[in-house]
Amino acid sequence: MILLSMIGVLVSTKGMRLVIHQSGVPSEVVFLEEFEAGEPQGHEVRVRMLYAPINPADLNFIEGTYGKAPNFPAVPGVEGCGRVESVGEAVESLEVGDLVIPLSAWGSWTTTMVLAENQFAKLPKDFDEVQAAMLRVNPTTAWRLLHEYRLLEQGDWVVQNAGNSGVGRAVIQIAKSQGFRTISFVRRQELIAELKALGGDAVFLDDAEGVRLALELVGEEKVRLALNAVGGDSALRLMEVVSVSGAVVTYGAMSRRSLKVPNKYLIFKDLEIRGCWLSRWMDHASSAEIAEVMQPLVAMVMKGDLLQPVERVFEVGEYREALARAQESGRAGKVLLKF
Repeated sequence: MILLSMIGVLVSTKGMRLVIHQSGVPSEVVFLEEFEAGEPQGHEVRVRMLYAPINPADLNFIEGTYGKAPNFPAVPGVEGCGRVESVGEAVESLEVGDLVIPLSAWGSWTTTMVLAENQFAKLPKDFDEVQAAMLRVNPTTAWRLLHEYRLLEQGDWVVQNAGNSGVGRAVIQIAKSQGFRTISFVRRQELIAELKALGGDAVFLDDAEGVRLALELVGEEKVRLALNAVGGDSALRLMEVVSVSGAVVTYGAMSRRSLKVPNKYLIFKDLEIRGCWLSRWMDHASSAEIAEVMQPLVAMVMKGDLLQPVERVFEVGEYREALARAQESGRAGKVLLKF
């Protein structure tokens, strides 16, 4: 089917999307299918998607190990960006050509999205499209980690593992802009200089010697917040570094090992153990709350103070190669799909 947009441009209502009909190995259960996107009605807008990254959450969603089970058939993709292609007759906040990111939890691995206008966040039209596609998950998570669990002041220390992850890099850059100091643990020696160049104050290997160096560095100063993306023994090393009455916030479980908290950290350090799941917050946050987080992040990206590295951009037809690369270690950045 073909329809006319509000500016008279011919627009097809058919699209292509990546779909799963069952959980399993990503390369075996993801398929590219045609679908009828339909025409926007009322407060709906039709968005032509441009880019979408492949995040660990996407892979977990496909495998069936994510916090929310898919309703089949399901379209993966927790973030991305696109431009408004046509609008319903009651739309007020968006117009054709606007650059937007979807706020809905899933469904960005598609050429076309038709949703209510309040399900998209508008970005400056000249905002970098690739960076826009990666704005919703990692930078937003990093911002919330740094602002929701402890009221940090300039000069305060924050310790994290997985410092080279997408969230970890965002934490380093955002913390630097806010005047917070970071200690980041990593698994590979070659990452130390790289993360220091990014703005990290201290970067150590994630082992017992790294803990010793971190404690030596901070001395009597307080480390009020620890950010855990790994779990297992790595999380215990964070608990060793964080100060009495500090918060340990878990937002990932890369090691797939349980978080077992020794009694001493609860009794003698009175640590607060918290969890952070962006999807839950996005489901309940108001438009104003989301904007309050997005606005400073957009400003940072526009100034060049917050950038996420890209390993490679794959055309959507190369999705199997993209999925394979996204699951490999040693990447220099995100793998993205281009629609």
